[in-house]
Amino acid sequence: MKKILNIAVMSVLVLGPVSCGKWLDVNIDPDSPNNESALVENRLPWIQHYYAYAMGPADMRTSCISGALYSTNANNNHLSTTWNCQPGSTTTAEQIWFVNAACNLPDLYNKAEKEGAYYYMGAAEVIHAMGFMMLLDTQGEMPYTEALAGIASPKYDDGKTIFNGCIEKLDHAIELFKKEQESTATPFSAGDMWCGGDPDKWIKLAYGLKARYLLRLSKKADLFDPDTILDCLSKGPQSNEENIFMVCYNSANDVTDYWMGDPIMTNPDWDYVAYGSTQRISKFYKDLLVNMRNAGVEDPRMPKIVPATMGNIKTKVERDEKGKVTKVTLESYDWIRSEGVDSYGEATRLLAGGPTSIQTPAYASDDVEVKYSVKDAAERTRFIDGLGGKPYTVDGENVTVTYKIGSLYCSSTNYMYAGDTVYVNIRSNSQKSMSGSGQPADDVNWYTGADQYKAGVVSSTGSFQVHPNSDYDILTYFEMCFIKAEVLFRKGDAAGALAAYKAGIKAHMERMQKELNSWVAGGFSETNPDMTPMDENDITAYFASAAVAQTAGELTMKDIMLQKYVAMGFNIENWNDMRRFNFSAGNIGSFGVIYEGYERGPLFSGQAKLVGTSKTDPQYWIRRWRLPATTELNYNATNAKAANKHATEDDIWSIPVWWDCATDEEYYNYIK
Repeated sequence: MKKILNIAVMSVLVLGPVSCGKWLDVNIDPDSPNNESALVENRLPWIQHYYAYAMGPADMRTSCISGALYSTNANNNHLSTTWNCQPGSTTTAEQIWFVNAACNLPDLYNKAEKEGAYYYMGAAEVIHAMGFMMLLDTQGEMPYTEALAGIASPKYDDGKTIFNGCIEKLDHAIELFKKEQESTATPFSAGDMWCGGDPDKWIKLAYGLKARYLLRLSKKADLFDPDTILDCLSKGPQSNEENIFMVCYNSANDVTDYWMGDPIMTNPDWDYVAYGSTQRISKFYKDLLVNMRNAGVEDPRMPKIVPATMGNIKTKVERDEKGKVTKVTLESYDWIRSEGVDSYGEATRLLAGGPTSIQTPAYASDDVEVKYSVKDAAERTRFIDGLGGKPYTVDGENVTVTYKIGSLYCSSTNYMYAGDTVYVNIRSNSQKSMSGSGQPADDVNWYTGADQYKAGVVSSTGSFQVHPNSDYDILTYFEMCFIKAEVLFRKGDAAGALAAYKAGIKAHMERMQKELNSWVAGGFSETNPDMTPMDENDITAYFASAAVAQTAGELTMKDIMLQKYVAMGFNIENWNDMRRFNFSAGNIGSFGVIYEGYERGPLFSGQAKLVGTSKTDPQYWIRRWRLPATTELNYNATNAKAANKHATEDDIWSIPVWWDCATDEEYYNYIK
């Protein structure tokens, strides 16, 4: 399989419209590439690409766990709502990592070593650490020391071994990047699509990753070293200009992936969060954007992150002599910001219809009548009062509502679902997902099809981080600021923590502004108001408001972590942080409850998986994923069970990974 996969990786079409075509035609035999002929400058960008595409499902599914996303997809809904976790949600990230990225790392490293291409070797070591740390974070014990050795049933390593191995890889990478490549080595710029061939930027990436990973150890009194983390931060990114990210495109020249069938130029998080119609913003996340610190102040980032839809639509309709619609012209509308889906509180809507019952709206290409049966008279009155002026008739218990042409409506005849248009989909269209509507590349709104696009009726404006053309962040200065704020706060330096906390918020807003301005220049804001820059006056007012801690004396760890949560968005690091603080248990040091409102909701049904009975019991929470059956338990179960006695048991979901335990004794008591 390895040989076939290495060949296939080299056979895919271009990654980007400007600089990536050069990676196609430099093989010794471009029609029959193999492990020996595939050049380092061709192999590295595809490893970078597939690492990011492995992180896409990891980011999305852990964002369901961490409460940023609600999903109607059954597997993901079990992570976002019922917490009755299902094995089907765990395969994709691991499979993409091993099949498309990791299997190429030894060949890249060995080929680069032969020609003295130290920077390619260093890149292989960094990405090795990033991919395997993701597996440690999600699945705990995994094959590591034997994972890429060509062994059919590799042994499993414990979390401590994997963690230390990843740190060693980063240290070795730093040494390699400090060397000068041999004069005959392939120029690093020929194959590096993250940092443009800048070894100094890779050094900053490695140190920033070390800071991120060493922060994982915050529960471990014998290993947590604040000063080492601060030293790493001083050598990592120092401004937004030093962010490491992957430029993504919504291009008419895009092609689909040979293995997954997905667009390859687009943002990997978009591919899993916003390609389809199943994800929506949670109430937990939106509340942070409209009521941080209970200040009742709207964050200027909110309308860029929380999608909007068109409502109160009025159209001019032209028909032929037979009454057939020939043209629909949009005359007026309002932008309606999405409500957040409530899974943790009263969850009234989900209790009424079921955990996955939020409906996806349809477009009325002509007047549409929907008949609802509402047996209870009081409910019927409430339903009619909520129609907002839509035409209706009543016949006994039946209420027939007319949705005028151009409207967005839910086609279900269940009256409880009729108002689901308030839960706006995060979906954003790309050139490969626009349903043949003729939608141009500079319009990434979601329309359900050609009729809706022609009428100009937008179903969703999407979300900043997950447009197809959103840059994909690998490591950012704003994350480094929040790590610094946390570490300084732990050290008792409240003044330093406050400065880093404010710098993190500012850096995130400035990072957003830069991309928003680029979207204006690219024409995207012509159809999407959420892709315009934030008002600088709103930013200034927000910083001066009670939503932001103003003095060192009032700053709390909760302030730091919730602003970091907002900035990281749909990213695995939020779940990692939540585990370090035991979610909303409030039993980490004297920091109190960090993620207030994050609770087992009324639809919780995961008692067999999450066996803890109190919030202070570690096994009350989702702490890892079950191993994928299709790639691990069906073929390597003996080694999996030797590494963790719970590997095939239901309660594996609540077993902490190594770094999530205060001591080795605690960890080994769980798994042995």
